[in-house]
Amino acid sequence: VQLQASGGGVVQSGGSLRLSCSVSGLPRHFFGVGWFRQAPGKEREAVGCFGNSDKTTYYDDSVKGRFTISRDDAATTVYLQMSSLKPEDTAVYYCAPTCNSDYDYWGQGTLVTVSS
Repeated sequence: VQLQASGGGVVQSGGSLRLSCSVSGLPRHFFGVGWFRQAPGKEREAVGCFGNSDKTTYYDDSVKGRFTISRDDAATTVYLQMSSLKPEDTAVYYCAPTCNSDYDYWGQGTLVTVSS
């Protein structure tokens, strides 16, 4: 299954941005959704993951306290709220129906650019 992230853009350092990931195509009781990012010249890395069954979330240390993953009540969209953005957060952001970056069906991703 290929999920599409949206909502990227250009934001100043210290600003906020919310990304969206439509999960309406997933089974009702899907496992969870992971957010990942890939900066230029770097490998894709996990940002965080949302567990659908127990609503738990996991965050990489680099974004802990700044990023928040949530799901809407209708369970159609998973969000990545990003605050206190830094230039090093600049990357293409992806969502996927897994918390494992070893995945073969990546969507197009959405570009987030943080200017200093």
